[in-house]
Amino acid sequence: MSAVAHEQPITNSPSQADILLESFLSLHSPEGFRAELIEGEIIVAPPPDGDHEDHINHLTKQVIRRAKTDMSFSSNKGLRLVSGGLCPKNHVIPDATFAPEELRVFRGAPPWMEPDGIEMVAEVTSSKPDQDRIAKRHCYARAGIPLYLLVDREKSQVSLFSKPHRDEYTEVHLAAFGEPLALPAPFDFELDTKPFL
Repeated sequence: MSAVAHEQPITNSPSQADILLESFLSLHSPEGFRAELIEGEIIVAPPPDGDHEDHINHLTKQVIRRAKTDMSFSSNKGLRLVSGGLCPKNHVIPDATFAPEELRVFRGAPPWMEPDGIEMVAEVTSSKPDQDRIAKRHCYARAGIPLYLLVDREKSQVSLFSKPHRDEYTEVHLAAFGEPLALPAPFDFELDTKPFL
């Protein structure tokens, strides 16, 4: 008589997505570096250059000073967004995040918060421009963030993506650096892109 071993499926074992998420959340980035989890890939970016920060500065000043609705701003707020498939939730840190001040969405929020109340996120292209042009655009659309503003330094243009549907924005408005770009409600002003030249 022989004994036959029967393999029993292991229950409660972590999935690859769980392992990836756990690895990401326990990651300690070098000082000044920023780690994000985008569509199942861990991205570690070096500190931005001065022109990148200058563009964020000019954008933020205009939004704070000229938006019809009083806006709160964060430059390092981690957002937890739905993923496009079997990947864990995306963990993205936009260059700029804007929400109506009256909502106070940043107060008491955890390091990685849900995007509820966020009206616009902005990115300025840097070392991996396709992350901003494609992957992050899909992440923000899938999360239902109403507006995504992309300052594309290589193309010398600003793109405003709006009306998210599934994993894409259905409208895009472009302005070459130097041309004004209308921001809709709740911002309701023309963004001056001359400072990006």
